[in-house]
Amino acid sequence: MTEQRRAERLDQPREPRGVKLPRLDQEAFGRWSEGIARGMGTAMFIVYMTLVITLWFAWNTLAPTDLRFDPYTFTFLTLVLSLQASYAAPLILLAQNRQADRDRVALEEDRRRATMQKADTEYLAREIAALRIAMGEVATRDFLRSELARLAEELDEAAQRRHRLERRQQEREAARPGGGEPPLDEPRDELDGDFAARDSRPEG
Repeated sequence: MTEQRRAERLDQPREPRGVKLPRLDQEAFGRWSEGIARGMGTAMFIVYMTLVITLWFAWNTLAPTDLRFDPYTFTFLTLVLSLQASYAAPLILLAQNRQADRDRVALEEDRRRATMQKADTEYLAREIAALRIAMGEVATRDFLRSELARLAEELDEAAQRRHRLERRQQEREAARPGGGEPPLDEPRDELDGDFAARDSRPEG
């Protein structure tokens, strides 16, 4: 009685009854179906199939009557071709489904990689833009060269002006009474007018 109650428990699945079918490896069967479908989709299969049917027709038409195993109307050949078609169609569909599953997985992987590449590209674009903004505030080599060249020109001009001032002072000292030898006749430049104006001012 206790065993019967245990067998009638609803929280446990009932053991299957009847004939147990053998379990097939789905992956192995799928590879086998793909191999058959791949072989049937070649030109060599069509050639071999044509040769077999041609030999079948020739033997059952030209051979002696007692040796013909499938006389006209070739009923046995029709049965064989029907069985081949009935098994070939599901095998081809199974191979197509497996190929579709692989294509879907490959498509998802490609989409994931494309998303990652897009994110990386956007990140690099932002980094390059930030670098360009930062580089806009940094002195470049050409800028330093131009500034140094301008500074060198200003120093040269200042040295020339200082040299001219010293020369004018020497000329003024030489032009004073009892100041030595008279100044040499040299060409005047634009600064001579300034010195002449200063010299001509009355002393306060």
